[in-house]
Amino acid sequence: MKLSKHIIVMVVIASFFSTQIKAAEECFEGTSRAIFKFNMMLDKAVIGPISRGYNKLPEPVKEGTSNFTSNVATLLSIPNHVFQGNFKDAGNATASFLINTSIGIVGLGNPAEKLGFEAQQEDVGQTLGAYGVGPGCYLVLPVLGPSTARDTVGMIADSFVDPFAHITWREKELLGISGNQVDYIGVRSVTAVDFRADNDTNLTSLETNSIDLYASYKSLYLQSRENKIKNSSSENDDWGNLDN
Repeated sequence: MKLSKHIIVMVVIASFFSTQIKAAEECFEGTSRAIFKFNMMLDKAVIGPISRGYNKLPEPVKEGTSNFTSNVATLLSIPNHVFQGNFKDAGNATASFLINTSIGIVGLGNPAEKLGFEAQQEDVGQTLGAYGVGPGCYLVLPVLGPSTARDTVGMIADSFVDPFAHITWREKELLGISGNQVDYIGVRSVTAVDFRADNDTNLTSLETNSIDLYASYKSLYLQSRENKIKNSSSENDDWGNLDN
Protein backbone atom coordinates (compact mmCIF):
# COMPACT_ATOMS: atom_id res chain seq x y z
CA MET A 1 0.00 0.00 0.00
CA LYS A 2 2.81 2.43 0.89
CA LEU A 3 4.56 1.68 -2.41
CA SER A 4 1.36 2.35 -4.37
CA LYS A 5 0.90 5.69 -2.61
CA HIS A 6 4.49 6.70 -3.45
CA ILE A 7 4.05 5.76 -7.11
CA ILE A 8 0.79 7.71 -7.35
CA VAL A 9 2.45 10.80 -5.86
CA MET A 10 5.34 10.52 -8.33
CA VAL A 11 2.95 10.20 -11.27
CA VAL A 12 0.99 13.26 -10.14
CA ILE A 13 4.18 15.34 -9.74
CA ALA A 14 5.56 14.26 -13.11
CA SER A 15 2.20 14.90 -14.76
CA PHE A 16 2.20 18.43 -13.35
CA PHE A 17 5.59 19.12 -14.87
CA SER A 18 4.63 17.68 -18.23
CA THR A 19 1.34 19.58 -18.55
CA GLN A 20 2.79 22.93 -17.50
CA ILE A 21 5.97 22.83 -19.55
CA LYS A 22 6.63 22.00 -23.19
CA ALA A 23 8.60 18.86 -23.91
CA ALA A 24 12.17 19.17 -22.73
CA GLU A 25 11.99 22.96 -22.46
CA GLU A 26 15.02 24.69 -20.93
CA CYS A 27 13.75 26.04 -17.61
CA PHE A 28 17.05 26.43 -15.80
CA GLU A 29 19.56 26.71 -18.63
CA GLY A 30 21.95 29.02 -16.80
CA THR A 31 22.04 26.77 -13.74
CA SER A 32 22.18 23.60 -15.86
CA ARG A 33 25.12 24.91 -17.87
CA ALA A 34 26.97 25.80 -14.66
CA ILE A 35 26.36 22.31 -13.25
CA PHE A 36 27.36 20.77 -16.59
CA LYS A 37 30.64 22.70 -16.42
CA PHE A 38 31.21 21.42 -12.88
CA ASN A 39 30.47 17.85 -13.99
CA MET A 40 32.96 18.13 -16.85
CA MET A 41 35.63 19.42 -14.45
CA LEU A 42 34.90 16.49 -12.13
CA ASP A 43 35.18 14.11 -15.06
CA LYS A 44 38.55 15.51 -16.12
CA ALA A 45 39.94 15.48 -12.58
CA VAL A 46 38.52 12.25 -11.18
CA ILE A 47 36.14 10.09 -13.20
CA GLY A 48 38.06 10.18 -16.49
CA PRO A 49 41.43 9.18 -15.02
CA ILE A 50 39.82 6.41 -12.95
CA SER A 51 38.01 5.11 -16.02
CA ARG A 52 41.18 5.07 -18.12
CA GLY A 53 42.92 3.16 -15.32
CA TYR A 54 39.98 0.75 -15.24
CA ASN A 55 40.40 0.20 -18.98
CA LYS A 56 43.88 -1.18 -18.33
CA LEU A 57 42.48 -4.04 -16.26
CA PRO A 58 42.36 -7.52 -17.85
CA GLU A 59 39.37 -7.94 -20.13
CA PRO A 60 37.82 -10.79 -18.07
CA VAL A 61 37.79 -8.50 -15.01
CA LYS A 62 36.11 -5.69 -16.94
CA GLU A 63 33.59 -8.05 -18.53
CA GLY A 64 32.74 -9.64 -15.19
CA THR A 65 32.25 -6.22 -13.59
CA SER A 66 29.99 -5.08 -16.41
CA ASN A 67 27.97 -8.30 -16.18
CA PHE A 68 27.61 -7.89 -12.42
CA THR A 69 26.34 -4.30 -12.54
CA SER A 70 23.97 -5.12 -15.41
CA ASN A 71 22.60 -8.05 -13.44
CA VAL A 72 21.93 -5.82 -10.43
CA ALA A 73 20.16 -3.32 -12.72
CA THR A 74 17.83 -6.12 -13.86
CA LEU A 75 16.18 -6.03 -10.44
CA LEU A 76 14.79 -2.57 -11.25
CA SER A 77 13.72 -3.66 -14.72
CA ILE A 78 11.50 -6.52 -13.55
CA PRO A 79 8.84 -4.46 -11.69
CA ASN A 80 8.89 -1.77 -14.39
CA HIS A 81 8.14 -4.37 -17.08
CA VAL A 82 5.19 -5.43 -14.92
CA PHE A 83 4.00 -1.81 -14.46
CA GLN A 84 4.07 -1.41 -18.26
CA GLY A 85 2.16 -4.64 -18.80
CA ASN A 86 5.13 -6.28 -20.56
CA PHE A 87 4.83 -9.59 -18.75
CA LYS A 88 6.89 -11.53 -21.29
CA ASP A 89 9.79 -9.10 -20.83
CA ALA A 90 9.32 -9.32 -17.07
CA GLY A 91 9.60 -13.10 -17.31
CA ASN A 92 12.72 -12.88 -19.46
CA ALA A 93 14.32 -10.40 -17.06
CA THR A 94 13.46 -12.59 -14.07
CA ALA A 95 14.90 -15.67 -15.76
CA SER A 96 18.01 -13.70 -16.73
CA PHE A 97 18.57 -12.53 -13.16
CA LEU A 98 18.04 -15.97 -11.62
CA ILE A 99 20.28 -17.74 -14.14
CA ASN A 100 23.08 -15.19 -13.99
CA THR A 101 22.94 -14.93 -10.20
CA SER A 102 23.17 -18.69 -9.78
CA ILE A 103 24.96 -20.30 -12.72
CA GLY A 104 26.69 -17.02 -13.57
CA ILE A 105 28.12 -16.73 -10.02
CA VAL A 106 26.34 -13.62 -8.64
CA GLY A 107 26.16 -12.13 -12.11
CA LEU A 108 29.84 -12.15 -13.00
CA GLY A 109 28.96 -14.35 -15.97
CA ASN A 110 26.10 -13.95 -18.43
CA PRO A 111 24.93 -17.46 -19.37
CA ALA A 112 21.34 -16.21 -19.62
CA GLU A 113 22.15 -14.31 -22.80
CA LYS A 114 23.48 -17.49 -24.42
CA LEU A 115 20.22 -19.21 -23.46
CA GLY A 116 18.19 -16.47 -25.16
CA PHE A 117 17.11 -14.51 -22.09
CA GLU A 118 17.92 -10.85 -22.65
CA ALA A 119 17.08 -8.35 -19.93
CA GLN A 120 16.15 -4.98 -21.40
CA GLN A 121 16.80 -2.31 -18.80
CA GLU A 122 13.81 -0.29 -17.60
CA ASP A 123 13.26 2.33 -14.91
CA VAL A 124 10.38 4.36 -13.51
CA GLY A 125 11.15 7.31 -15.81
CA GLN A 126 10.63 5.02 -18.80
CA THR A 127 7.43 3.65 -17.26
CA LEU A 128 6.07 7.17 -16.79
CA GLY A 129 6.97 7.96 -20.39
CA ALA A 130 5.24 4.79 -21.57
CA TYR A 131 2.05 6.06 -19.91
CA GLY A 132 2.29 9.35 -21.77
CA VAL A 133 3.97 11.54 -19.15
CA GLY A 134 6.07 14.12 -20.99
CA PRO A 135 9.68 14.89 -20.07
CA GLY A 136 9.00 18.39 -18.74
CA CYS A 137 12.00 20.58 -17.95
CA TYR A 138 15.43 19.51 -19.13
CA LEU A 139 18.05 19.92 -16.42
CA VAL A 140 21.52 18.75 -15.45
CA LEU A 141 22.06 17.20 -12.04
CA PRO A 142 25.35 17.44 -10.11
CA VAL A 143 27.45 14.30 -10.75
CA LEU A 144 24.43 12.40 -12.15
CA GLY A 145 24.34 14.43 -15.37
CA PRO A 146 21.52 15.05 -17.90
CA SER A 147 17.93 14.50 -16.80
CA THR A 148 14.39 15.85 -17.11
CA ALA A 149 11.67 16.63 -14.58
CA ARG A 150 10.05 13.26 -15.35
CA ASP A 151 13.29 11.29 -15.13
CA THR A 152 14.35 13.02 -11.92
CA VAL A 153 11.03 12.10 -10.31
CA GLY A 154 11.56 8.63 -11.73
CA MET A 155 14.97 8.34 -10.08
CA ILE A 156 13.41 9.10 -6.70
CA ALA A 157 10.69 6.53 -7.34
CA ASP A 158 13.33 4.00 -8.38
CA SER A 159 14.54 3.83 -4.78
CA PHE A 160 11.10 2.57 -3.73
CA VAL A 161 10.69 0.13 -6.64
CA ASP A 162 14.21 -1.29 -6.97
CA PRO A 163 14.75 -4.29 -4.63
CA PHE A 164 18.50 -3.55 -4.61
CA ALA A 165 17.86 0.02 -3.40
CA HIS A 166 15.36 -1.34 -0.90
CA ILE A 167 17.89 -3.60 0.84
CA THR A 168 20.84 -1.20 0.57
CA TRP A 169 19.92 2.49 0.36
CA ARG A 170 16.80 2.00 2.50
CA GLU A 171 18.52 -0.67 4.59
CA LYS A 172 15.54 -3.04 4.67
CA GLU A 173 15.74 -6.83 4.76
CA LEU A 174 14.32 -8.75 1.83
CA LEU A 175 14.27 -12.57 1.76
CA GLY A 176 16.92 -12.61 4.46
CA ILE A 177 19.23 -10.33 2.46
CA SER A 178 20.26 -6.89 3.64
CA GLY A 179 22.90 -4.27 2.91
CA ASN A 180 23.69 -0.63 3.51
CA GLN A 181 24.08 2.66 1.65
CA VAL A 182 27.79 2.08 1.12
CA ASP A 183 26.92 -1.03 -0.91
CA TYR A 184 24.47 0.97 -3.02
CA ILE A 185 26.89 3.83 -3.67
CA GLY A 186 29.67 1.36 -4.42
CA VAL A 187 27.73 -0.52 -7.07
CA ARG A 188 26.42 2.68 -8.66
CA SER A 189 29.92 4.16 -8.72
CA VAL A 190 31.34 1.06 -10.39
CA THR A 191 28.48 1.19 -12.91
CA ALA A 192 29.37 4.79 -13.75
CA VAL A 193 33.07 4.00 -14.11
CA ASP A 194 32.31 1.00 -16.32
CA PHE A 195 30.07 3.16 -18.53
CA ARG A 196 32.68 5.92 -18.72
CA ALA A 197 35.48 3.47 -19.51
CA ASP A 198 33.52 1.72 -22.26
CA ASN A 199 32.85 5.04 -23.96
CA ASP A 200 36.09 6.93 -23.37
CA THR A 201 36.80 7.23 -27.11
CA ASN A 202 33.23 8.27 -27.95
CA LEU A 203 33.13 10.91 -25.23
CA THR A 204 36.50 12.33 -26.23
CA SER A 205 35.37 12.52 -29.87
CA LEU A 206 32.12 14.20 -28.83
CA GLU A 207 34.02 16.82 -26.83
CA THR A 208 36.45 17.45 -29.67
CA ASN A 209 33.88 17.79 -32.44
CA SER A 210 31.00 19.57 -30.68
CA ILE A 211 30.55 23.31 -31.13
CA ASP A 212 28.28 23.34 -28.06
CA LEU A 213 29.04 20.29 -25.91
CA TYR A 214 26.16 21.06 -23.53
CA ALA A 215 23.67 21.03 -26.41
CA SER A 216 25.17 17.83 -27.81
CA TYR A 217 24.77 15.99 -24.52
CA LYS A 218 21.22 17.27 -24.21
CA SER A 219 20.24 16.11 -27.70
CA LEU A 220 21.79 12.67 -27.30
CA TYR A 221 20.26 12.14 -23.88
CA LEU A 222 16.75 13.11 -24.94
CA GLN A 223 16.90 10.95 -28.07
CA SER A 224 18.15 7.99 -26.06
CA ARG A 225 15.36 8.31 -23.51
CA GLU A 226 12.75 8.56 -26.25
CA ASN A 227 14.12 5.41 -27.90
CA LYS A 228 14.10 3.55 -24.59
CA ILE A 229 10.49 4.53 -23.88
CA LYS A 230 9.49 3.25 -27.31
CA ASN A 231 11.65 0.14 -26.80
CA SER A 232 13.45 0.98 -30.01
CA SER A 233 17.11 1.45 -30.83
CA SER A 234 19.13 3.06 -33.56
CA GLU A 235 22.69 2.63 -34.69
CA ASN A 236 22.77 6.41 -35.02
CA ASP A 237 21.62 6.99 -31.46
CA ASP A 238 24.98 8.09 -30.08
CA TRP A 239 23.87 8.32 -26.47
CA GLY A 240 22.15 4.95 -26.87
CA ASN A 241 25.45 3.53 -28.02
CA LEU A 242 27.02 5.01 -24.91
CA ASP A 243 24.51 3.31 -22.64
CA ASN A 244 25.24 0.00 -20.95
